[in-house]
Amino acid sequence: MNKRELIAKEIEYAPEPLLEEVLDFVRFLKSKRVRERLEPSLLSESSLKKDWLRPEEDEAWENL
Repeated sequence: MNKRELIAKEIEYAPEPLLEEVLDFVRFLKSKRVRERLEPSLLSESSLKKDWLRPEEDEAWENL
């Protein structure tokens, strides 16, 4: 039995209030993964911003 099936089996008999907590936790974990993937981009934004805002950069991308 894979992990998805094991989780589904455990949840099948869980009381409704516990299901609310499980749902909140799963949503938290999903949003945490998104933030972790975005973090390097956000950290580099301030150092790259000075290059992005140059007129030469605008000219290079204007035909795309």
